[in-house]
Amino acid sequence: MTCELIFVGTELLLGDILNTNAQYLSQRLASLGVSVLHQSVVGDNATRLTETLTVALSRSDMVITTGGLGPTKDDLTKEVCAAFFDLPLCPDEESLLAIRAFFARRGGGMPKSNEKQAWMPQGAVIFPNHNGTAPGCAMEKDKKHILILPGPPREMTAMFEESAVPYLRPYLDGVICSHEIRTFGIGESAMAERVSDLLDAQNPTVAPYAKSGEALLRVTAKAKTAAEAEALLAPVLQEIQSRLGDWIYGIDVHSMEEATVQLLKEKHLTVTTAESCTAGLVPKRITDIAGASDVFACGIVSYSEAIKQSLLGVKKETLAAHTVYSEAVAIEMAHGAWLRSGASVAAAITGIAGPDPTEDGRGPGLAYLATTDGKTVWTKTVQTGHTAGDCRDYNRTVFATHLLNEIRLFALYAPAKRPGGIPLKEEF
Repeated sequence: MTCELIFVGTELLLGDILNTNAQYLSQRLASLGVSVLHQSVVGDNATRLTETLTVALSRSDMVITTGGLGPTKDDLTKEVCAAFFDLPLCPDEESLLAIRAFFARRGGGMPKSNEKQAWMPQGAVIFPNHNGTAPGCAMEKDKKHILILPGPPREMTAMFEESAVPYLRPYLDGVICSHEIRTFGIGESAMAERVSDLLDAQNPTVAPYAKSGEALLRVTAKAKTAAEAEALLAPVLQEIQSRLGDWIYGIDVHSMEEATVQLLKEKHLTVTTAESCTAGLVPKRITDIAGASDVFACGIVSYSEAIKQSLLGVKKETLAAHTVYSEAVAIEMAHGAWLRSGASVAAAITGIAGPDPTEDGRGPGLAYLATTDGKTVWTKTVQTGHTAGDCRDYNRTVFATHLLNEIRLFALYAPAKRPGGIPLKEEF
């Protein structure tokens, strides 16, 4: 079954709200084996919505809409979709009772305008709304389907799972399974070159994507059952892992911080951080992950040279000889954080986020990292290549991801040799 998604709402066109419904529906429909071919955003306009429906149903089996089911005059999705299939709107008593009950639970009576939401296309399969006042529905004509869902994500996702999925099941002809391989430290182009022959495959398919400082591969297979799809995926996943090795930081994880926290838990390690240019971004990302308190000791933000000296023990002579933007300072920051925290591992970063260069002419996007367990220290220099315009936020994000990755790799390999053959320093 092929599908198109139409998101209704002028507020979406204006960018006033983020369209999270698009991501949810695309991912969920793919898992059901439904091919989403196009997505459209339409304002609250009957003529333009009708035009969009006409094009969509000329090339797809089904359209799913979200939004435009409210009680006001500009909420017209249901009316337009019913008219498209020549279906009259009729009052639905169960929907009306449910809307009245919703307002009663909130301690008030139902406004007259909400009666509009209980008028449904004749013969439609009605989708109750257990989280709001707007019921949805599914209608079918000449083997074409329109499903209308409310716009608020909390209402839409619940209705999709409770009502739309059971409606769709008789029409599904298989399942689609995907796995996302996340890499760091290798660019999208270099990653794609290493798996270039796999990118031409049809089932499973392998597709590269890029994010801030990261490169991803999505491997997708379609089959009659999930077990058959996974059997197709397994050898491809194994082959990709053999080619990309330590650049892969996780499969089906949401972020570097999630992968890092998971590994620290598995290794029964704790971590502390000392940051200058990222100013607490790394602890923030670590503690975004549930259960991070098991592995995170503390974070020290040391912007000034005085605090680096008094709190972390960075030597005045080191600062004078190497400047605050140096590997030597990063090493002493990491060692000081390790001594003061009692954590298994300490990681530190100092660098230039931007937008301005340093007095000695070094531009933004340069950072020095150090990671230690008190005996072994790894160091790394990062150059993002982003030196102009609004580079600051990008650089800070990428710097933080690099430090998280250093923590992850240190937990995996230390005190053995660092991946990539970079020498490690045994003594401070």
